[in-house]
Amino acid sequence: MNTADQVLIFDTTLRDGEQSPGCSMTQPEKLRFARALAELGVDVIEAGFPAASRGDFEAVNAIAREVHGPVICGLARCNRDDIELAAKALRDAPRHRLHVFLATSAIHREHKLNMAKEEIIRIAVEGVTIARGLCEDVEFSPEDASRTELEFLAQVVEAAIDAGATTVNIPDTVGYTVPYEFGELFRYLRKNVRGIERARLSVHCHDDLGMAVANSLTAVVAGARQIECTVNGIGERAGNCSLEEVVMALKTRETFFNLRTNIQTTRLYPTSRLLSNIVGMPIPRNKAIVGENAFAHESGIHQHGMLKHHSTYEIMRPESVGLTRSSLVLGKHSGRHALRERIQQLGFELDEPEFNRVFAEFKALADKKKELFDGDIESLVLRAEGTAMGPWTLVDLQTVAGGGAPARAAAKLRHTDGRVVERGVAGDGPVDAAFKAIEAATGIDATLRKFELRSVSAGEDAQGEAIVYVEYNQRTYRGSSVSTDIVEASARAFLEVVNRIELARTAGARTRDERTGSARIAQAAV
Repeated sequence: MNTADQVLIFDTTLRDGEQSPGCSMTQPEKLRFARALAELGVDVIEAGFPAASRGDFEAVNAIAREVHGPVICGLARCNRDDIELAAKALRDAPRHRLHVFLATSAIHREHKLNMAKEEIIRIAVEGVTIARGLCEDVEFSPEDASRTELEFLAQVVEAAIDAGATTVNIPDTVGYTVPYEFGELFRYLRKNVRGIERARLSVHCHDDLGMAVANSLTAVVAGARQIECTVNGIGERAGNCSLEEVVMALKTRETFFNLRTNIQTTRLYPTSRLLSNIVGMPIPRNKAIVGENAFAHESGIHQHGMLKHHSTYEIMRPESVGLTRSSLVLGKHSGRHALRERIQQLGFELDEPEFNRVFAEFKALADKKKELFDGDIESLVLRAEGTAMGPWTLVDLQTVAGGGAPARAAAKLRHTDGRVVERGVAGDGPVDAAFKAIEAATGIDATLRKFELRSVSAGEDAQGEAIVYVEYNQRTYRGSSVSTDIVEASARAFLEVVNRIELARTAGARTRDERTGSARIAQAAV
């Protein structure tokens, strides 16, 4: 058992966070991020909801097999099928946890479950009992706890603990509560639930009113010793409690909270950037802790104070979260040692094959750019292996635009079956023409829903990142790519989407399973 002054960090980026619109991940992406979470030092990784789909089951099972260090957790509804499936997915993890949940608020009892209070308690006890028979580490969550009558909530929590729950999580499922009220809820439970000392109290807050971090910290002051959160605060609707914010609040105000975590804070920035790259969701410039402006000072008064002493306007150092900036600029004459050292200074660790891949891409990029900045290096490191991997590869792209004539693009693609297909198409501008040429070559007609471009580094020859969102057969797919040529970046991002669609089509059975609505609706719960 952990000491009383330790707060466990329960990361649910791969479960609750992935439910954020546009933030779905492939299994390789989930594995890559789970390994990053282990390096970050999280105590528990909620890897997914195995009953939601075959794909979720396989992702949880892969993480259970291959990611070591943290407890690997799977979510399940309070029914035998869900719980046994989650246990099966987790069986290869040396340390694993079953997390079962059931709604308890009057709103959910009446409008969603159509159950009386007595039935809620009975099903909760049955669920925890089944889970405890399969796993010693069992967490129970009364969904929508913050809107549940206090007396009934205490009854459910007490029954769950008696049934064997080792952790009881109190979720603010819809981000409704406020700090003082939430603190009083925890104090009420600690006073009125018999045997509550036998379980660890946890907190899980959503950010609908912008108070997820504040509510989580208030719960900790009132006795919670586990915080459920996500990197960059991604999640349902407005998101979840932000891991980096709550961790640095506990660290920066350690003399107030008198609590600690196991998080390696210098890994916060690299982990945040990795997630942003994987899900294609840029980090707001003014995002606390990891935003571009978090340690920037423009006001003359602030700059004067900073020159005197950094503590005048900084309550933490950028190095403490892994954010370092160097005046060292790399170029085409820079060698392997200089690049490796810069990568390490940015907070990334690469094995030899990964480094060799990055170095080769670094040299190719250096031939196009005079100077390479930190943003360029980060984009090379973060670029997921296998980007746009699939049946189609872009061999050549030629675009022509200007002179009042319609833009034209000719795309030459190679398929894994040996075919080489080339199509030339006109469009409303070079990017539109490139997209249409790829559609014509692959035979996939997708609907573009969103197209974004942003600079990832400084200078006139800065790299541009293209992010595309398309809809195909009522599913949304995302692709991204980086290049000094924004048309090329856009085309490669679109091709990544085409490959994702192609792979999904060849796995028809799995795709149909993932479209099943009932489990997905439940997944949004806690």
